[in-house]
Amino acid sequence: MELSLNSVNPLTVSLSAVVLLFILNFVRSKTQSGKRPPGPPGWPVFGNMFDLGDLPHQTLYKFRSQFGPLVWLQLGSVNTMVVQSAAAAGELFKKHDVPFCDRKVPDALTAFNFNQGSLGMNSYGGHWRVLRRLCSMEFLVNKRMNETTELRRRILDNMVGWIEDDSVGLLKKGGSGEVQLSRFLFLMAFNLVGNLMLSRDLLDATDPEVKEFFDSMNKILELAGTPNIADFLPFLKWFDPLRMKKSMTSEMTKTMRISSKFVQERLKERKAGSVNEKKDFLDTLLEYKGDGKDGPDSITEKNVNIVIMEMFFAGSETTSISIEWGFAEVLRNPSVFKKLREEIDRVIGVSRKVEESDMDNLPYLQAVVKETLRLHPALPLLLPRNTMEDTNYMGYLIPKETQVLVNAWAIGRDPDSWEDPLAFKPERFLNSSIEYKGQHFELIPFGSGRRICIGFPLAHRVVHLTLATLVQSFDWEFANGATPESLDMQERLGLTLRKKNPVKVIPKKRMNVK
Repeated sequence: MELSLNSVNPLTVSLSAVVLLFILNFVRSKTQSGKRPPGPPGWPVFGNMFDLGDLPHQTLYKFRSQFGPLVWLQLGSVNTMVVQSAAAAGELFKKHDVPFCDRKVPDALTAFNFNQGSLGMNSYGGHWRVLRRLCSMEFLVNKRMNETTELRRRILDNMVGWIEDDSVGLLKKGGSGEVQLSRFLFLMAFNLVGNLMLSRDLLDATDPEVKEFFDSMNKILELAGTPNIADFLPFLKWFDPLRMKKSMTSEMTKTMRISSKFVQERLKERKAGSVNEKKDFLDTLLEYKGDGKDGPDSITEKNVNIVIMEMFFAGSETTSISIEWGFAEVLRNPSVFKKLREEIDRVIGVSRKVEESDMDNLPYLQAVVKETLRLHPALPLLLPRNTMEDTNYMGYLIPKETQVLVNAWAIGRDPDSWEDPLAFKPERFLNSSIEYKGQHFELIPFGSGRRICIGFPLAHRVVHLTLATLVQSFDWEFANGATPESLDMQERLGLTLRKKNPVKVIPKKRMNVK
């Protein structure tokens, strides 16, 4: 009898695959020798897939008291180890960085082959090394940062103007003048990245593409951070049962259309013989020629678009949400706001704007930023790593192809590292040498080792300057009888950790510096 594909029952195929997976997992568990870290028991086939909830970083933090600084999970067929202490993180980054240096890529981020062109999600190898070298030497090097100091001040001035204009416009319409800060923070960060990469402002507060790009980026980040059963039961990737890859493709199409527009414009300019006197990062990507030894011979136009889009996502999203969390904490703690305002007024005064050159003279501001990043890392579980070989780690055998999550959110709340860890106390950093550059493992919001976030030099400057500008430029009030104590600090997790409910406040212009 001839077998037709139409006669195959999808349910039968799926159930057969589940049974086969159960058998394979059982056989693998018996054949893989070596001690594993402790962890909660799991269900057959599904393991611990249903144990983590909507905020897995918080659930894993609670596991710490029961299982210790290392937690072993079986997420479907995916071996997963979670690192939750400074000591365990130090062991990983100092002694096992290379074997733990690959990426575990969510299926949704394989849309458009995004992972193959991306820096953050690329496999550890030649292409990744080329992109990292170009970014660190051409895009985010200190010389480039210093050359663009005035640019950042100008873009922040624009942001202050947008906030004021939006509030005044709402008042004229009979409203309270309350603004949603996150929109302006994102817009500011987006234009900062745009100027560094493309030497131009890309969006303004009235641009019709702002909302489309912002909405699509939100959806992409949420999709990338949403648990997907196809990631845990790989045979389901062919079916895309939650339609996450399809949705990701749709949203990436929108954002790629916007980012590719800038690439196409530059290619036309170069073809016409127009070349920028000062090359930006886009020029660097387009002009790259490999040496034939390591990495690609050139970066394709598609991968240029992917890198551009990724830099906008990473630079705009993580920076803006870090500022929003920091400002929310400052508003929620009036004594912190008062101390910060007094420091800025004492050092800078009220006759000029705060500048990047002032940052070294504002230790309390630096402490506020560190405390913000301790409690609210933009990527609470960093980006998932993947082991490239069997590795003996802290007395345990960690098999090849194990997903490794570093819970920076939990490490920032570890009572072994921090006194009164749940309280927002910037003062803890005033006489401390702890930094977040990847060498102090109790504070690793940007990660550490070879895969440390290369954007932290830019984020460091922008977060400090923006927080200082917001505190210096405006007095802030709450609408509808709200109080600092009532400010909602709930979290919402996509790929990044956002406030569930954005900060909404009424700005009152405090100073008018020429």
